[in-house]
Amino acid sequence: MTALALPGPVDLVPAGLSRKTKAAIVVQLLLNEEADIPLSDLPEEQQAELTLLMGNMRYVDRETLNMVIEEFSNELEQVGLSFPGDMAGALTALDGKISPRTAMRLRKEAGVRQTGDPWQRINALEIERIEQLVMSEATEVAAVMMSKIDVGKAAQVLAKLPGDKARRISYAVSMTTGVTPDAVDRIGLALAAQLDAEPPKAFQAKPEERLGSILNYSNSAVREELLGDLEKEDEEFANAVRKAIFTFANVPERLNAIDVPKITRDVKPESLATAIAAASGGSEEEQRAADFLLENMSKRMADNIREEADAKGSVKPKVGEKAMNEVVGAIRDLVSVGEIELLNPDEDE
Repeated sequence: MTALALPGPVDLVPAGLSRKTKAAIVVQLLLNEEADIPLSDLPEEQQAELTLLMGNMRYVDRETLNMVIEEFSNELEQVGLSFPGDMAGALTALDGKISPRTAMRLRKEAGVRQTGDPWQRINALEIERIEQLVMSEATEVAAVMMSKIDVGKAAQVLAKLPGDKARRISYAVSMTTGVTPDAVDRIGLALAAQLDAEPPKAFQAKPEERLGSILNYSNSAVREELLGDLEKEDEEFANAVRKAIFTFANVPERLNAIDVPKITRDVKPESLATAIAAASGGSEEEQRAADFLLENMSKRMADNIREEADAKGSVKPKVGEKAMNEVVGAIRDLVSVGEIELLNPDEDE
């Protein structure tokens, strides 16, 4: 009875259907097959038009469906290469391939923003940059930010804020129950627009990190003399540089004990023995670093390294520093490829 009540199928063949109607048929077929179709990537007007069109359609006969799908398949086979189709898509496709300055200029000229979820971009920022955003925004906006970024990052940001600011934001978080998704999206887009408006940086690493990397391979006497002079000029910056420096003496506090075997794998036994020998006659920190390495490698290797280091006796300072720098260089190489991760000595403070 239900079938008799339905209107007959529309007597149309593909030649009489508009391209938009054919698209709606294809979309409905894919939805029936539970395919994942990224319709949200379409402009909002097209999403609305497609929805209205599908809402006004009932059903088509199998012959019409087969002919539409055959035409659709033939068109797909004829496509050799597809392009983004707009400036926003082109800039997204070329992200990282063209210079940041050129990309920023083109975005500004075309009036397009960086695509993608703005909250993912914000969440990927460093703690210090998120803190700057929080400090520059109203309490209500900051509360939304704290609610959208990862819990761990939010906790670190709150810990860095002045007590009064942190308390106001914490209270404001309890008032975000009625915030609509649209409002959260607008806030995210506004914050992302601020990021897009920032001029590109010539250096990705912070100044203290760049100077610290240079001083890592400097002579210890020269390094301490320079840091001492720097403290007289800018004590805060000098302290930041000291934290960024990673030398042989910093191994026990920065290197995870379980990663020591990976280091011994990448450092020549000769260089490792020389570094241990030099550390034995060096500072207390260097001696502690040598003991740390020996205690966390295999017993057999530790015995061999000790024996070879004892045989070397006193090592010239330049030779010893070169060997220690080889150990440090191997650690940094493993960090750069993501095989190990250095510990943060400030985490427990």
